[in-house]
Amino acid sequence: MTPDLSPRSAHPEPPSDVGSQTSSMEEQPSGDASGDSDTFSEPDDDGPWHPPKNISLPEVNIYAFTETGQKESSIIVPLQRVYTGTKPAISSHLADTPCATLGVQGILNLLNATLATSYSLATPSLSSLLDECIENNWDFGTAYGRLRRIWYTRDWRTIQDTLRKWEEEDRKMRRKALVGNQIINPGLPPRRVWDLLSNRVVPWWSTGILIDDWKRRPQPISHAWMDEKDRVNVRTLINGYEWPVPIPKDTSLKLVRIETLNLGAEYVWLDVLCLRQVGGLREDMRTEEWKLDVPTIGAVYSNGAVPVIYLSGLGRPLTLKEGDLDSDRSWFRRAWTLQEVGDSVKRVFAGDMPDGPLHAKHKDRKYETPLLTRFHKQLASMEDVSDLLFEALEDMQKRVSVNPVDKVAGLAFVMRCKTIPAYYESQSLEDAWTAIVNLMAGVVRGQFFSVYPEPGNADRKWRPSWDQLMTKSLPASDVLDPDNDVNWDDVMDADWCVGPCIEKGSVRGLAVVEGGNRHGQLIVKGKDGMRHQFKITATHTYSIPADTYTLICVDELSLKFRLQNWVVGRRLPGERFEKVSVLQIPDKEEWRQLEDPHITEWCRNILV
Repeated sequence: MTPDLSPRSAHPEPPSDVGSQTSSMEEQPSGDASGDSDTFSEPDDDGPWHPPKNISLPEVNIYAFTETGQKESSIIVPLQRVYTGTKPAISSHLADTPCATLGVQGILNLLNATLATSYSLATPSLSSLLDECIENNWDFGTAYGRLRRIWYTRDWRTIQDTLRKWEEEDRKMRRKALVGNQIINPGLPPRRVWDLLSNRVVPWWSTGILIDDWKRRPQPISHAWMDEKDRVNVRTLINGYEWPVPIPKDTSLKLVRIETLNLGAEYVWLDVLCLRQVGGLREDMRTEEWKLDVPTIGAVYSNGAVPVIYLSGLGRPLTLKEGDLDSDRSWFRRAWTLQEVGDSVKRVFAGDMPDGPLHAKHKDRKYETPLLTRFHKQLASMEDVSDLLFEALEDMQKRVSVNPVDKVAGLAFVMRCKTIPAYYESQSLEDAWTAIVNLMAGVVRGQFFSVYPEPGNADRKWRPSWDQLMTKSLPASDVLDPDNDVNWDDVMDADWCVGPCIEKGSVRGLAVVEGGNRHGQLIVKGKDGMRHQFKITATHTYSIPADTYTLICVDELSLKFRLQNWVVGRRLPGERFEKVSVLQIPDKEEWRQLEDPHITEWCRNILV
């Protein structure tokens, strides 16, 4: 059944506190009782419903003074002063009004006025749907946030079943996403989003946004958390008082809302509002939700997401003073923000002012002060840090987090994990790192095996421990990627690879480390009894004592590579291999000799 869009002799007017709507709605043509969907931009009943194309929504004004009591002159971020537009946003005062105070007819009048419709209580199921808003003790903001997406439905008779179906499907999706300690669906949408139009946190399923609808996805907000002494925990109806929301003392969520509305957002994801925080009534629920919700934060910022970034703290003006960039609270130094850079072309820096540091003038990238030059250099460094494995790890070395394990968890998306581990706050760093390594793509695991020059010093020799990665120098980011994947057998908890091997080779000349590249010889006695000698190079500073080793090639045996990379180690019983270091054979002519089956053979290696 299509909405009744016929002209009304008496337009339902909102009460005076809805005064954010400054123009009346135009009369609408009659709806088509046949249910013709040509008027609707979304023909799929399982998808979101957009307003009919011929609806004209009223202009809305959301003033910071009305919302917060602050004078406009005291608000220095221009976009935080007022929102004016046709997005059907409602005032905080109206959002806070209990549905029980309004009554069913009052709720309907306000929804009709806000969304330019003319439904009556005779519309099938509508009366019972609005009754539920009162029974659930909702305020109008919650009712509006839950119902707006389905308000233009073509069939009110089935809408309650549709809403129940969405909720149940969401519940099943999240339940199935966590298998044991693994999240098998890293692209899971967030559990909650902040609906800016209703000024309420709403469950993802109520938005009607399809998982693969990237154009309508919520915009994520990234921000630098202030020091505890500089923030306050506020209780707010925005999240239904579910948990205290930590925000800077000198800002307001209402100003953040106005600014993000001006930036074009309808739904946003903000951690303090949408991720259950410490101190709420259900601490047990927070622990359970975090297993799934914390690791999948990266999905909100991936796949071309357009983040809104507050570099100086949530809702605060973007400023720059000495010491800011070196502070542990700097956005550039927080562990979680490594995965929050989003689309480099479309990302938005919030809190901007005409005379702010983003608009500083320069000559050949040299700014008025060294601090400004450094600031803009750091902005430029955001472009592709996550694309390079060891560069991203080197960046993480410089970052900090309140909970040390967050530095590990914040790398799950950077490391291109096919599945990701669940989050446990009290997990040891090495256990958390092992959990991520086990789930990485084989090619990424292969880089640790093939490029990192030392054996691991924890429970695995074939790859570095977390302590090594965070405390020691890392390989250059321009090292060629290997072609040898390292796979993980989850049943046997075994790591393995296959590739060309030299079972016995004598390595000489790489034991002494004196700076610069080292050069030595590899001597191999082939199966035919012939002796072969190869020039070898080590470009790192880890000693390789003279000895007889097994060597595994981690590149294709072809001329397409400038170097040929080998892992040096010891053969143990049962096809096991214990890594010692890595080296290169640089001479292209010698590469051809290595294709001789008397020298190399393909073998399977279980890495210890």
